[in-house]
Amino acid sequence: MIKHILSAMIYFIPLMAISQTEKYHEAFVEDFSDTTSAYFRYGSTGNKSDFKYKLGTNSPSEEGTKILSFKIDPTDSAGAGRGPEIISRKFTHFGTYAARLKIPQVIDIQPNVGAVVGYFTYHMDSIPGLSEIDFEWLLADPTVIYIGTWTGHSGELKRVGRIINLAEGIIYSTVYREDHNDLRVPLTDLQNQPDSIVAIADYDASARFYTYGFDWYPDRVRWWILHPESGEKIVLWDYQGTERGIPQHHSHYRMNFWHTNNWSVQTNENSIEKPLQPYELEVDWMSYEPFKRDSK
Repeated sequence: MIKHILSAMIYFIPLMAISQTEKYHEAFVEDFSDTTSAYFRYGSTGNKSDFKYKLGTNSPSEEGTKILSFKIDPTDSAGAGRGPEIISRKFTHFGTYAARLKIPQVIDIQPNVGAVVGYFTYHMDSIPGLSEIDFEWLLADPTVIYIGTWTGHSGELKRVGRIINLAEGIIYSTVYREDHNDLRVPLTDLQNQPDSIVAIADYDASARFYTYGFDWYPDRVRWWILHPESGEKIVLWDYQGTERGIPQHHSHYRMNFWHTNNWSVQTNENSIEKPLQPYELEVDWMSYEPFKRDSK
C-alpha cells in the first residue's frame, strides 16, 4: 500500500509543478508585428465592431512601425470594459512591465472628450481581492498622467494614487483613499517619493511614442518613463515603506481604451463627452520580466 501511495505521489508532484508553471507567463516582449499574439487575447464587453482591434497594422504616425491598433467605437456605452482591451493569456506577478505607446491626439477635434487609455494589471479574486497597478491618460489633456494601485474587495476598494502634469513638472496629488467612506489621506515621507518632478519639455502623450513602465515588488511599486531624448529612466513615483496598497497576488497584464462619462481630467471638468470619432490608440510593444527571488 505504501509503495502505491509513494508511486502516486511521485506521479502527482510533477503534474502540479507543470500546472503551476503553465499558469504564469515567462519573460516576453510582444512587438505586435503579427496579426495574432501568443501572449494576449482580445476582450471587450462592448460592440463587436471589427475596426476596434487590429494587430500587425502599420502605424499612421511612425513609418516602419507595426502596432496594436485600438479604435474607440463612438456608439459604445461608457465603461472600462466596453472599449477594446487586450488581456494576458496567463497570470503575471512581481516583475518589470514596460510598453511603448502613443495615445490619440484629439484636443483640436474634441477638447471635452471623455476617453481613457489604460495600461495596467488587473485581477479580482474573491479571497485576496483586487490586484491592480495602472497608468492612465485622459485624452482631454495628454500632459497629465494618473498612476497608482487598487486593492481590497468589491465595495471596499482602496487606492494609492498620484496625478502628475509631466509637461509642467507638477504633482497635483499623492493620496491614499477609500471610496466607500470618503477617506482621503495625503501621502508623505517614503510614500511620497520623489516629492517633486522635473518637467519633460513638450511632454504630450498624444504627440509621439513614449516608453512607460513599472516595477512591482512585494513592498514597493515604482512607475517610470524613459526620457524621449536621453533615454534616461525618469522615476514618476517610488511608492514604498509600507505594504498598504501594494497588490500581493497575481494579476493579468492589460491595455484598454474606453469612454468615461463621469471622470473628467484634472485640468478640464467638462471632459466627459462621448467620443465623436473612432480615435486611435497606437501600441508599439509591451514587455514583462518576472523578478527573481530577492531582486530589488
